[in-house]
Amino acid sequence: MKLERVLVVGGGMAGLHTVRSLREKGFPGAVTFLGEEQHAPYDRPPLSKAVLAGNGRGTVEKVEELAFAFDFADSGVECRFGERAVGWAPGVVTTGTGVELRYDRLIVATGSTPIQLGFGETLRTYEDSLRLRERITGGKRIAIVGAGWIGAEVATAARNAGTEVVIHEARERPLALVFPAAVGEAMAGWYAQAGAELKCSDPVTGPPPGADHTLVAVGARPDTRWLGEAFHRAKDGSLLVSEHLETNVPGVFAVGDVAAYRSVRYGGRHIRVEHWDNALRGPQALVPNVLEGVGAAVYDPVPYFWSEQFGRMVQYVGHHTSADRMVLRGDLAAPTWSVCWLDPHARLTAVLAVGRPRDLAQGRRLVTAGAVLDAARVADAGAALTSAVL
Repeated sequence: MKLERVLVVGGGMAGLHTVRSLREKGFPGAVTFLGEEQHAPYDRPPLSKAVLAGNGRGTVEKVEELAFAFDFADSGVECRFGERAVGWAPGVVTTGTGVELRYDRLIVATGSTPIQLGFGETLRTYEDSLRLRERITGGKRIAIVGAGWIGAEVATAARNAGTEVVIHEARERPLALVFPAAVGEAMAGWYAQAGAELKCSDPVTGPPPGADHTLVAVGARPDTRWLGEAFHRAKDGSLLVSEHLETNVPGVFAVGDVAAYRSVRYGGRHIRVEHWDNALRGPQALVPNVLEGVGAAVYDPVPYFWSEQFGRMVQYVGHHTSADRMVLRGDLAAPTWSVCWLDPHARLTAVLAVGRPRDLAQGRRLVTAGAVLDAARVADAGAALTSAVL
């Protein structure tokens, strides 16, 4: 089939960079960009950081300050912002306004939607963040359901604003599904140090008593229901894609945190990464496969994400499993430390760095190279991580 029309669904960062890359790679055909929000694509990490900061240095006051620089009109891109995809059939996507958009190649970049519990507010859009900023600067008590990344960042902003915060976490510690007990327990201490009350093993089924406002931050689900039943999905609803980011349906690709890509680096497992770096880098591999044919590029990055919470820069690179050995660099009670994971062959698989950017930078290179390390040397926090290479 001659490639004349490409439809990109999803008005976030992954969609924007896909559209941009299509034009940068010289695609001359029709490009249609469909996004549910009225705004042009904007950067979302600041929503739980700078937008919540209130008055002061680094505060974001207009959504345009977060927008990506790209001239859609000059690039000949048809933008349909404020429209949601509600249905799919081979060669056509239907919007909520009843418009049928036809395509030769479809790029799904619809991201995720926050899990809702039937009460409280969630944080996804710029407008959500503005409302939340009013809540945390109003001098009233706020409850946060979920001690994950978003919960911690919002708790940080609320405490910085002098607001009383109580966090309700259903599991026994923060990020219990992500990190070992010792790491989660260390992170739990950060809440107390900041003056936030953390209640673990405390699932809630309704608005917590005593709170003036409630934020629900218990995760997000991939926005894929509109696609129907033809697509292969992971248990969480994300689209299973190949290392070329193609779905099981020919001509349909997926990118960003809506997709679980097959990673050759990590033994052929499908990995879903819900972070900024994935949305930025995915389109770089996706577009050659769309324009030149499947197989033109492989997407198999070393995952990376970061979070700012309670005065700490937290960075993670790689991907570890329960079979990997954890090696601590430093003291978990100290202001800075890092954790490394080694697979059964002593290859470095992941690094979690708290206030140790050198460990993160060196670890990223070593994970990428599949370096084999000596565990005893890794544990020496005073030595460079690279000195542990065998």
